Amino acid sequence: MATIRVKLFASFRNGRFNEKDWDYVEGVTVSRILGKLNINTKDVGVLLVNSHHREPDYKLKEGDTLSVFPLLGGG
Repeated sequence: MATIRVKLFASFRNGRFNEKDWDYVEGVTVSRILGKLNINTKDVGVLLVNSHHREPDYKLKEGDTLSVFPLLGGG
């Protein structure tokens, strides 16, 4: 098992949480975490793992911090 910190931002916090530590099998993908949170990857603007941009197929490991930001509107 691996402990992964998940941080949600803006509208993704609604009805969920701001920050949470989760235990998962090491190697779980970012997209699997998003699926557990009912967040569609097409609604994601930025994915960061340990402050580095990552794709949804990135495999997480012990101690990683996943930060998820929604698409931003405006102009």
